[in-house]
Amino acid sequence: MKIYLLTHERELQRKTNTGQLALDVLGPMVERVTWARREPSPVLLDLINAHPPALMYPEAGAQYSALEQFDDIVLIDSTWQEANKIYNRSAYLHALPKVTIENTSPSIYRLRRNQPEGGLCTAECIVELLRLKGLFSEADALLQAFGTFNQ
Repeated sequence: MKIYLLTHERELQRKTNTGQLALDVLGPMVERVTWARREPSPVLLDLINAHPPALMYPEAGAQYSALEQFDDIVLIDSTWQEANKIYNRSAYLHALPKVTIENTSPSIYRLRRNQPEGGLCTAECIVELLRLKGLFSEADALLQAFGTFNQ
């Protein structure tokens, strides 16, 4: 499995960015693609054209695909407000099959304010993705690093 973090450029400078934590812990399993409004990433466009990845993005009324069908997942890595802007301003994301996770426990992320109820940070989403894919040791390693990071 490969996770592509579509990251808002502001997120690159934030010390509270958990996407960087995933990159550090999971190595080549995660790749960062910086989002640009006017110039979509060639890496992401090539991936979409070769074999569409799934997009993990909560969208009202969306038909969700089974996560097991996909080896490549795109996850928007930014604040919730910026993630909505990225999605709304990136037409190439709209046609991607969507996947979701069932969030059964509240987020433990405490380093940012104004998080929507039921929302998870990037690292928490990746932990759940890894678990659903049966990659438990990777999920545990990221969760442990996240616990330290979150203090």
